[in-house]
Amino acid sequence: MPVTALDPTTALVVIDLQNGVLAAPGTPHASSDVLERTVALADAFRGKGLPVVLVRVTAAPDGSDRPPGRTDAAPHVQSPSAGWDEVSDTLAGHPEDITVTKRNWGAFYGTDLDLQLRRRHVTQIVLTGAATSIGVESTARAAHEHGYHVTVVTDAVTDVDADAHRNSVVKIFPRLGETGTTAEVLELLGRTAAA
Repeated sequence: MPVTALDPTTALVVIDLQNGVLAAPGTPHASSDVLERTVALADAFRGKGLPVVLVRVTAAPDGSDRPPGRTDAAPHVQSPSAGWDEVSDTLAGHPEDITVTKRNWGAFYGTDLDLQLRRRHVTQIVLTGAATSIGVESTARAAHEHGYHVTVVTDAVTDVDADAHRNSVVKIFPRLGETGTTAEVLELLGRTAAA
């Protein structure tokens, strides 16, 4: 079902569209396509005077700030290249945007994202970014738990695992909010009065 509405105080929340993440191949949407669609959405949100939040993930080079706990998957520790955690230049450079730095999967835990949104009276978030099944899904779940209306832009999210992406889009996101395409969100945004 397509997205039905955008609240007057909706924010675009962009998850991890940064140099290191964008270097990985995306599926089912190429990372470059997700970035291009997100830029179009960000420009439209800014044009309406609505908040754009750029979320980036970072970590200590030695992995010392990695979340604790045992997992079946081996920890992913490598020496990241310089600038891997910088938001793509195509999105960055707008002083009115909010930048949130996280060290976990989701953008709420351990950050001031909720505070930044509530100060601006935001009631709905529109999510884009990568990876669909990790950062985007974790943020969508937390947003739902915090009482926000959630919309995920299905052609502006991507993953490294097609099955994980599909599971999030088909099974998880419809339980947390609404989903829609970039074109559908832009159409609704076009009908929204400037803030």
